[in-house]
Amino acid sequence: MPVSAATLKPKPKPLPTQSTAKRPVLLDQPYAPVHKRPLPPGRPREWYVTHNRRLKAMRLAIALLDSGIQPGQARDETIGATAELIGVHPPSATTCHMVRALMRYAR
Repeated sequence: MPVSAATLKPKPKPLPTQSTAKRPVLLDQPYAPVHKRPLPPGRPREWYVTHNRRLKAMRLAIALLDSGIQPGQARDETIGATAELIGVHPPSATTCHMVRALMRYAR
């Protein structure tokens, strides 16, 4: 019985994922920022602004959800207080809007 080429071909290894964490992050521990690596050079300035805004929004959304705040309770003042608590610069109105959108998406 002939064997097809697909059965003889070994499966490719999955590509390794990129992580900025140098050590495993335990989910039951309080929030601690991970080690930051430099961003790739050569992109337009707007790319870096958007990228950093998304990262800040994700950090804030995670901290708010971990503290039990619902998306409807996340007003700009609450998000700003959380930013101060976790050591992040005060967010803009655009970032606050993005935080609420991320919190609703996580539900």
